[in-house]
Amino acid sequence: MKYWNLKKINQLAFEKTGIIPRSMSKLFDRFKQELNPNAEVEALEEFKVIKYQTSASVKYIIILLTVPIFINQISKTFILNPLINHFWNKNSPYIFINNSQEERAFADLQRFEEKLHFDILIGKINSNSIEMVQKKTSEKALEIALNYARESCDAIKNIIADLISIVIFLLILILNKRQFSILKSFINESIYGLSDTAKAFLIILFTDIFVGFHSPHGWEIIIEAILRHFGLPESRDFIFIFISTFPVILDTIFKYWIFRYLNRISPSAVATYHNMNE
Repeated sequence: MKYWNLKKINQLAFEKTGIIPRSMSKLFDRFKQELNPNAEVEALEEFKVIKYQTSASVKYIIILLTVPIFINQISKTFILNPLINHFWNKNSPYIFINNSQEERAFADLQRFEEKLHFDILIGKINSNSIEMVQKKTSEKALEIALNYARESCDAIKNIIADLISIVIFLLILILNKRQFSILKSFINESIYGLSDTAKAFLIILFTDIFVGFHSPHGWEIIIEAILRHFGLPESRDFIFIFISTFPVILDTIFKYWIFRYLNRISPSAVATYHNMNE
């Protein structure tokens, strides 16, 4: 029964085109199904297949999302935190792990010194109390050093914990190929089962967010966050090269998908997309 369900699920995702238009073939299939004496039994079996497909896909998605994240947090809290904190704070003479951190730290200290100088000029701080100004500057420098040392530790923890999560994620995919096949069929059926207007809307929304004229600013924020997450230097040249190439590649892949698959399966959705995009 489960093997038949899986075979039926995989057949639901794509339909091959033939000489007869799909609308005519669907009309004939509908008449044939209505005249079939076993139509109720087949409809019940199809409902069971869809129900099994949906429940299995939802469970598998929850496992794919929760298990790697749970392992990530557990490894950080109970394994990586004590080990890396001890190694970095006791044995490492370094505070920064890249030049970008150092530049940001110096900029933070410079802004603090400029604020102190401004407070002196407007009379909030007595200009004669030089020792107090030096003390505040030293305390701020120590605070900045501690913050960036913590950020360096967190970057090392993120690299190791994320690698562990990726390994766990891949193991779940490899060890549960059958559930992955069901999930893939469920996603295909959900996407291609949408109305033409919904498909066109999602295509326009996706392309405008990731490859639109305003997307470079979003990509810049995302890349900077990823680089800081892993403690990598925030090279402006790398960010600009990535922004100038990756969205173009993504747009090309998306157009190929529209031409190669969506145009064959749902040409009316492609026509609606072009009309909405004009």
